[in-house]
Amino acid sequence: MIIPSIDISGGRAVQLVGGETLAIDAGDPRPLLEKFSVVGEVAVIDIDAARGESNNEELIAELCQLGAIRVGGGIRDLETAHRWLDRGVKNIIIGTAAEPELLSRLPGGRVIVALDSRDGEVLSHGWRRSTGKGTLGRIEKLKDLCGGFLVTFVELEGLLEGTDLGRAEELVNAAGDCRVTIAGGVTTSEEVARLDRIGADAQVGMALYTGQLTLSDALTAMLSSERADGLWPTVVVDEQGTALGLAWSSAGTLALAVEGRKGVYESRSRGTWIKGETSGATQDLLKIDLDCDRDALRFTVRQHGSGFCHTGQRTCWGDDDGVGRLARRLAEMIKADNPTSNTQCLFRDPDLLAAKLREEAGELAAASTPKEVIQEAADLLYFLLVKTTAKGVSLDEVETELAMRERRVTRRPMVPKDDHQ
Repeated sequence: MIIPSIDISGGRAVQLVGGETLAIDAGDPRPLLEKFSVVGEVAVIDIDAARGESNNEELIAELCQLGAIRVGGGIRDLETAHRWLDRGVKNIIIGTAAEPELLSRLPGGRVIVALDSRDGEVLSHGWRRSTGKGTLGRIEKLKDLCGGFLVTFVELEGLLEGTDLGRAEELVNAAGDCRVTIAGGVTTSEEVARLDRIGADAQVGMALYTGQLTLSDALTAMLSSERADGLWPTVVVDEQGTALGLAWSSAGTLALAVEGRKGVYESRSRGTWIKGETSGATQDLLKIDLDCDRDALRFTVRQHGSGFCHTGQRTCWGDDDGVGRLARRLAEMIKADNPTSNTQCLFRDPDLLAAKLREEAGELAAASTPKEVIQEAADLLYFLLVKTTAKGVSLDEVETELAMRERRVTRRPMVPKDDHQ
């Protein structure tokens, strides 16, 4: 896959040549993260912290709330590593501090060891000092203690002259089950695809910032199709992963979808189909995933209007059920004006809603039989969703918070708050 990179110095997204010379000042990194996150995880590197000069910790902590990121730069001790993991980042990137003593105390599957390499030798301190250690030797020593390696070919970084694919394949073979990410010189979609085929990810910065490579071109290059028309089946799902329908994508529609962050598909009879253009049932494109065989896509979308199906239903298999449907119904009800509605009454009276939440939580705590637990949990879930809807909080925002909490490594004692205090 392609891993877009956001390097931050002085609170701004930058691109450096050879790790030293400023080539691009891209400004606020927040819009970049929003743009890049359509393809998944984004690498955020604190250049100042890597150099030991200052840090951009507060800004990057904010970025943790805005998208799935892996964070690197200046993570040299257990406390700093835990702090980033507890913020819910997908992975942390550790450089020359990645020694067995530290790695053995961290969840290996979420640690990427950064090997900044010039001519096969590992560098430190923001690429400014030589360590005298070979890249292959470091991989052999650490591959059982981490989940992956980020190898940057420093002599190629920022030059837009291509990367070293032969060296990349050698590193992938040496890393075994650890996933290798290659950075430095990756310029074309063909390079991204070739790295993908040998089992490596491509971390790309300069080529994306200059427009020499687009995210859609990178995705297209990694895909294959056995169809005569070259189309790719595209499973369309909502924020909760519920399948809305099956569509088709082409290189052209994929580019339009990524650029506009909309649901755009290839109609086999009408050509380009922008979902909702005539019906109003538009889609915000949140994320694109490639399947394991690289011959199918998954679009995660936020569906507006009546639904995805041409019949007006939510899905092509009929209307869905469950918590997602309830959350959507409540979001519509808050806009209505129905004085006889109990739900509207709760929206209008926050004190009553708070009382019902406390009441139902107590009844669920006291429930003893499976049937009682089911009933009381359903009651509490309803009032909980009324509360989130009243405050403008969506279900997927709550799910994102839960996912980030799952990634924490530091746990508070599970005791009642009064006792804990």
